[in-house]
Amino acid sequence: MKKHIEKDRKKMLENFCKNLGIHFNDLSLLDLAFHHRSFSNESVEFKHYNNERMEFLGDSVLGMSTASFLYNDMVENQEGDLAKIKSVVVSEKTLAPLAIEMGIDKCLVMGRGEEKSGGREKSAILADAWEAVIGAYYLDKGFEEAEKLVLRFIVPEIRKVQQNKGQKDYKTLLQELYQKREKTCPVYEIVKEEGPDHDRTFWIKVHLKDSTYGPCEGKNKKQAEQKAAQMAYNALMGSKK
Repeated sequence: MKKHIEKDRKKMLENFCKNLGIHFNDLSLLDLAFHHRSFSNESVEFKHYNNERMEFLGDSVLGMSTASFLYNDMVENQEGDLAKIKSVVVSEKTLAPLAIEMGIDKCLVMGRGEEKSGGREKSAILADAWEAVIGAYYLDKGFEEAEKLVLRFIVPEIRKVQQNKGQKDYKTLLQELYQKREKTCPVYEIVKEEGPDHDRTFWIKVHLKDSTYGPCEGKNKKQAEQKAAQMAYNALMGSKK
């Protein structure tokens, strides 16, 4: 069931397309891509009108476009290297800032409860909406045009990782890899902490079912968790080869 697009809403969608340099033959596809499930949860008339199916589709287009580019771009690298970069650039941490850069946050439609709880700024919602936009563009224009849109934003992120700019977020990398394999999350445990409040040191382990990595030391919990996550992630990636 299509939802009528009001004049002001149509103008917003057209401006979004103009800013990205793209065009939709069917603006209702783009409009649907911006509707979070909290909207349909609060609507009797549009109880199935949300972007989850488009997000599912867009996730596949995003993954295929990224994997294909990496395969052709990094001909001397092994599968593990490609997988590491792909896991970073298609992650929520990368996609959410891109969504804000595009203005997706301003176009979102959500339920009153989600709006009040700051849903417009939540990384998961933003990343999902970006994937839904990709799905909508694929439906409207086909894979080739959708791939062009994806790569315009993803290739610069790939280059950042290839050039080792910034510190890798091993907690995110580990969680995404482990969830994909085992459908569950890593568990972090503080083994020990020492020192005064202003100069404390933490030792943390990470548990993956029957395997434990660490303890790793850090001047704060985040640093220690990152070290433990890096140890576990490298071990898992090594086991794939």
